[in-house]
Amino acid sequence: MSRRVSKHLAPPRPLSTHLSHAEVRGGTRWIVHTMPGFKAVKAYRCPGCQSLIAPGTAHIVAWPDSPASSVDRAVDDRRHWHTPCWERMS
Repeated sequence: MSRRVSKHLAPPRPLSTHLSHAEVRGGTRWIVHTMPGFKAVKAYRCPGCQSLIAPGTAHIVAWPDSPASSVDRAVDDRRHWHTPCWERMS
């Protein structure tokens, strides 16, 4: 009988920029991707309000756009935000 590997031990999914755009927030240039609710299958903690983003909730995924940053670093730096929390960040 085989056991399923914990999702927390699996490598993060790669970043996709084909449906993303750049924005400047808080003096930082970010790559921003809108995550539709039907693709949001996990819960995340929003850095804007510290509340959970429930599975099935449309939200924003953003990571700093830094030429010095490697892809692995960008994956580590991406954050999932409630859309209103992201829009309030200046």
